[in-house]
Amino acid sequence: MVSTFGHHPWTVEELVSGVAQGTIRLPDIQRPFVWPNAKVRDLIDSMYRGYPVGELMFWASKNPANTKAIGAEAKTQDVSYQVVDGQQRLTSLYAVIKGVKVWREDYSRESIKLAFNPLTERFEVPNSSTRRSPEWINDIVGIFADSIDARYHYLDALRQDPARTVDKDVERQVEIAIQRVARLREYSFQVVQLKEEVTRETVADIFVRTNSEGVNLSSADFILTWMSVFWEDGRQQLETWARNSRFTPGEIVTIMDEETNWTPKNPYMAFDAGQILRVAIAIGLRRAKLQDAYNVLRGRDPRTRIIHADRREKELTRLKVGQGHATKSLHWDEFLKVLERAGFRSRAMITSENTILYSYALWLIGRIDFGVPVDELREVMARWFFMSQLSGRYTNSPETRMQEDLNRLDGLPPVAAEFVKVLNNQINAAVPDDWWRITLPDNLDTSSSLAPAFVGYVAALNILDADVLLATSKVKDWINPGHTTIKGIEKHHLYPRDYLKTTLGVSDTRKINQVANYALVEWSDNNAISNRPPSEYWPREIAKKNIETARRKRQEWWHALPANWFELNYEEFLQQRRQLVANVIHEGFKRLTDPNYEPDLTLPDAAPEPVPASELPTFENLVTSGILPPGTLLKPIDPDRSTEAEVIEDGYIKVGEHLCETVDRAAREDHAEAGSGWTYWQAHLDGEDEPVVLADLRARAATVIG
Repeated sequence: MVSTFGHHPWTVEELVSGVAQGTIRLPDIQRPFVWPNAKVRDLIDSMYRGYPVGELMFWASKNPANTKAIGAEAKTQDVSYQVVDGQQRLTSLYAVIKGVKVWREDYSRESIKLAFNPLTERFEVPNSSTRRSPEWINDIVGIFADSIDARYHYLDALRQDPARTVDKDVERQVEIAIQRVARLREYSFQVVQLKEEVTRETVADIFVRTNSEGVNLSSADFILTWMSVFWEDGRQQLETWARNSRFTPGEIVTIMDEETNWTPKNPYMAFDAGQILRVAIAIGLRRAKLQDAYNVLRGRDPRTRIIHADRREKELTRLKVGQGHATKSLHWDEFLKVLERAGFRSRAMITSENTILYSYALWLIGRIDFGVPVDELREVMARWFFMSQLSGRYTNSPETRMQEDLNRLDGLPPVAAEFVKVLNNQINAAVPDDWWRITLPDNLDTSSSLAPAFVGYVAALNILDADVLLATSKVKDWINPGHTTIKGIEKHHLYPRDYLKTTLGVSDTRKINQVANYALVEWSDNNAISNRPPSEYWPREIAKKNIETARRKRQEWWHALPANWFELNYEEFLQQRRQLVANVIHEGFKRLTDPNYEPDLTLPDAAPEPVPASELPTFENLVTSGILPPGTLLKPIDPDRSTEAEVIEDGYIKVGEHLCETVDRAAREDHAEAGSGWTYWQAHLDGEDEPVVLADLRARAATVIG
């Protein structure tokens, strides 16, 4: 048997120097840096105590074509080794010792700082407590730069504390602890070095096998790794698309120093590479199950398990065609009009990113393979998207459902009418007449304002060009993502919370916060209504606003207010209003069948720029700043999922028995097929009547954390 590797010791100093100079780099099959700072702390602490921290694996390859540097600064030397396993540990060491910024998974840049207490020999992620205390060195990079100077400044700070005595014993203790940290540069790692003659395909196979035993890789990870071997340009195209979906062209120029005139940034979602890959595979290979697609792309015969190169090339060609369509700017921009046509105006209205992905794939198939005219395609796909979001079509077993949808298009004549007929038949089958009368009102029996039924109601109000209740402004204008205001429309309790509790004796929060008790009003009206009984505030508001009768009746219809609703028993009010809300949703859906309907696309006045994704706080920032306290329960926004996750003190998320390092990994641990963890989880915070989506909490915290 021919050996493909050997064992070699490397000190931390040698490893960090190799990374800094560029002789050690990451192959593009590697994942981004995802460790939270708490895990970096644990690594340094284990090394400090002399514990084993695992082997690294390098490939002795001098080909720079398929590598990327660790860190964000330029390198001076050519690559000699590529990191096959150990990226997170190596990047951690480099960032902590050199004090340089690294690229995070969401393409933001961050300096990883660790605090050290020489008196207790503890490491910690810097927080308000460590920053206030003279016992802590709040960034150990100073120890690695000059341990003598670090010791001098530390002891000087201790002596300035009048409540502390710094004697010879303390000085000696501090000296020993700081020198011990400095000597971490001499810590020795065992490195498994793959020989230079090992092929890139073999390295990819080793990478997959090695990582399959640790963090669970998704089917998308396997395909992306495969693409790094056989179509590196395609893999990079997906990574670039995913990165650019978070930024405007101007931001890309600033952050990446790359000139670009267009990005796929949109109001609805930020992609990861695996998500746009899912679209490319659906249109190119006609497959929704990525595991099946992976086997097909490898050219593997399902019976003999033998890999055939000719099959692989054939399927790769199909993937290239599909990806070309999926990443074409004109196609994406045209598809975004579908979502707006369907009444969806912002990320907050998207309850399933899979619905966007699969609807986009079907839009591409209709446009490319069946030649459906853009205007006609926009109408049928708007109905499809509305139906899919409202019914949760791609919520449970999304790959299976999408494969069924793809199979229905197989063998059809490539003419527009056939495509439209198949989709219309499926729409009618998914939401027949009794669904609107029976199932939809039942779905509105919920206290989650993120439930698909309630979001569908808001979308219907947008389609119908509805007024905000008791105002002349339009719902769709307030929800426009380009219209950034401090105060906008709010969900008002038609039967106010305190009135229900103190007067009617309703104490069940779920009953109080029923979506059938919500109406969209301007914040000033919500504030004026306060907690008065509806029989008191409603006649007064009508009189004060001087709303003419025709407009008032339209608003009462749009906002599904039963006749004399303010005099009804609360339970009867909820029951009647669910039926009326369901009717409004149905009417909005029927308006989508009218080709003469033209939404108002007038742009609002210029608004303040939203916080760039690169400046948003990390999950760990939210925890250490106290915005998301340890012990907080997280639940999926999908009301059909009952998972309860917990925020752990170190910035981890505990899902079942597993500790997850990022919100995205926590979502995948809950078997979410695709999508961002920031929009998958919602937090149940003390003092908040409603759960808060992590993406909204993150945006809210951006101005607080800074």
